[in-house]
Amino acid sequence: MRLVRFLSSAALAVAASLALVVPAEAAGDNYVALGDSYSSGTGTGSYYGDSGGCKRSPYSYPALWAASHAPASFKFVACSGARTGDVLANQVAALTTATSLVSISIGGNDAGFTDVITTCTFGSDQDCVNRVNQAKAYATGTLPGLLDNVYTQIRNRAPSARVVVMGYPRLYKVPGSCNVGLSDTKRSAINGASDTLHQVISGRAAAKAFTYRDLRGPFTGHEICSSDWWMNSLTWPVEESYHPNRNGQRLGYLPQLTAVTG
Repeated sequence: MRLVRFLSSAALAVAASLALVVPAEAAGDNYVALGDSYSSGTGTGSYYGDSGGCKRSPYSYPALWAASHAPASFKFVACSGARTGDVLANQVAALTTATSLVSISIGGNDAGFTDVITTCTFGSDQDCVNRVNQAKAYATGTLPGLLDNVYTQIRNRAPSARVVVMGYPRLYKVPGSCNVGLSDTKRSAINGASDTLHQVISGRAAAKAFTYRDLRGPFTGHEICSSDWWMNSLTWPVEESYHPNRNGQRLGYLPQLTAVTG
């Protein structure tokens, strides 16, 4: 009996000592979700009341991931309409040295996503192609430096965090089942802009050793004009147009974050 009591006491002492040395963050990630409308969940139709114009949704991939993984902390600061400068001015302050997981989608608004869609909706085929080419030139010439600034700030503020950079899907299936709306010329041009963003964003993420997730594959077969849309077309409210719907967030984006976090 004395031996049993001795072994039990020893086991308790070892367990207590281990509890003292295990970092608090081992209980779960300290997760910060940065980025634009594709991360805030604009397009899902339901938003937190205190998020205002940022349109942060409980159906967004960051909120869905947090709900299923119960991180030690969750800071959701992604905002509809955000550009790289907005991330630097209003979002990166949420990061600390204790942050262990960061997700972000950014760059589409810098490259003129909204104006591209507007021009392609109301202009001619050539107007659309010209505007897309301007966006591509900006994406390859100016956006890399802007992304580098954001990624450097993320790494400086959260030196130990796993950073997951989310790309953008192609918007249209070409040719597709849509008989009205944009021409296939316009749809192909817009898809080409998504491909250029992929090349630029993936390259800058790799340069920082961040994890990049390409959303073009997961959304293949689920674009606008496919048989199973994970994207909104022109809709109301208009700011929800051309964004992932609830299935796009849950079945498209969420698995990409889960794949690298468990």
